[in-house]
Amino acid sequence: MFKSVINLILISFTLMLFGLPAQAATPKEPLWPTLKVAYFGDKPVRENADDLLLIEAPKRAEDAAIVPITVKSLVAQTPDKYIKNIHIIIDNNPDPYSANFHLSPDLGLIDISTRMRVDQYTDVRAIAEMNDGSLHMVSRFVKASGGCSAPAGKDAAAALARLGKMQIRMRTPTVGEPVQAQVIVSHPNYNGLQFDQASRRYIPAHYVKNINISYNDNSLINVDAGISVSEDPSIRFTFTPKVNGVLKADIVDSKNQNFTLQKEI
Repeated sequence: MFKSVINLILISFTLMLFGLPAQAATPKEPLWPTLKVAYFGDKPVRENADDLLLIEAPKRAEDAAIVPITVKSLVAQTPDKYIKNIHIIIDNNPDPYSANFHLSPDLGLIDISTRMRVDQYTDVRAIAEMNDGSLHMVSRFVKASGGCSAPAGKDAAAALARLGKMQIRMRTPTVGEPVQAQVIVSHPNYNGLQFDQASRRYIPAHYVKNINISYNDNSLINVDAGISVSEDPSIRFTFTPKVNGVLKADIVDSKNQNFTLQKEI
């Protein structure tokens, strides 16, 4: 799991090197070279890996606090060659390392969607880490502003009342055929940057930090999530149930509260 606090310190220091405060406009100098070293060291990252991966995101976000992002693989996952991790990097967010999707080869073709906060005009990157350790990147430039400090969509009382309520949405599945499913958890996902006008203070961070989706107790997707994930986190994905079983979602937030929901197939 990435270290959010260390990342925040690193990025703030980097912006200072460019002569910019942490909440400044989009940096004139690209941050990616520094981020690459910070997150992947000296490992090579193959850019423009359009033969392996596709990233979808709006050119201009309608709502910077809820920006849809979809990542799809263009080759099938096999036991011998598969994407074991997808790292989501949003360059100009306060904490650029936004999520790490640990994936099972049992997913087959990868088709995963989620929603992110975007703070400034920025490149959004999906970096596939193969089971042989190689790294392959695709990116998309998104025009959005203020998503990380935007107020929550629900008031605090409403958010607290629904905290942890979950849904697993899917059509009636057929064993042996791919089906799309969606896991949603009601959670304000406060990132520590939202300002409470009533108290005149920043709302303390309280966000979902891990989402594990399993089938018959075998993990399909395990997400290490950070402060860029939107309110009411959502993961939409496709998988093929090979036998009857139980699809289960386990959620852990930054206060170590646990939420669980399962659905029989």
